[in-house]
Amino acid sequence: MPVPAREIIRIEDAGDPRIAEFRDIKEKDLVGRAGGFIAEGTVVLRMLAAAHAADGPFRAEKVLLLENRVAGLGELLEAFPAEVPVYVASGAVLDAIAGFHLHRGVLALGRRLCLPEVPDLLRTAPDPALVVIACGISNHDNLGAIFRNAAAFGASAVLMDDLCCDPLYRKALRVSVGAVLSVPYARGGQVLDLLQTVDRAGFAIWGLSPRGAVDLRDIPPARGIALVTGTEGEGLPPEVLARFRSARIPQRPGLDSLNAATATGIALYEIARLQRLI
Repeated sequence: MPVPAREIIRIEDAGDPRIAEFRDIKEKDLVGRAGGFIAEGTVVLRMLAAAHAADGPFRAEKVLLLENRVAGLGELLEAFPAEVPVYVASGAVLDAIAGFHLHRGVLALGRRLCLPEVPDLLRTAPDPALVVIACGISNHDNLGAIFRNAAAFGASAVLMDDLCCDPLYRKALRVSVGAVLSVPYARGGQVLDLLQTVDRAGFAIWGLSPRGAVDLRDIPPARGIALVTGTEGEGLPPEVLARFRSARIPQRPGLDSLNAATATGIALYEIARLQRLI
């Protein structure tokens, strides 16, 4: 594929102020800085282009590429508006900018313009609706995988309590293969407050736990179902399991539990099948 017709701006100095946001990204992630975030890799770049084109809450601000990646990304780069600058650098300069060897050679700076409110996402959810509620998920790999599962099985939203890490953290976004940019999400404060909001919206709430009272396969159909997943090891807080119904994933004896992201994926598949979302 030929080099795209749009202007490509060469960066010769790692200290160039035009690419300052990409500098030392392994040590200083942009999350928390006015909604800025780093997208890494071709798949996530494609999702960012789609999110920008959809005129939703995400925008692309600039792209930085390894020089030998430009030709192969011509069509994808053309999907970005002309006002989004595309910078290119040699391998040595790009590594100096990033602070480590960036073997993918594809970075973009994006920005989240706004974050929806939980009641708004619940009110506009389709019928039937399936949402995921993440409780205290601080591991970026797990949160990214939960978003990927949510996208795969048709969940209309991911809701998080205030103890969850930011899904726009570079690693979480990469693990989600960009699903963070396509699955609506919101934060709802402390977990019990969040669950009460979901309950008032008419959703059937099911906490996922190895000690759940009901086999996952026996969850009855409902117009809206919310699956609540907790942290590795500790799982869901006792107050959540005491106030809401719980379900377990049957497994062979001898193992403690499944990984949080794996368990969420299995549960999403089963409920999505129940609700005919897949």
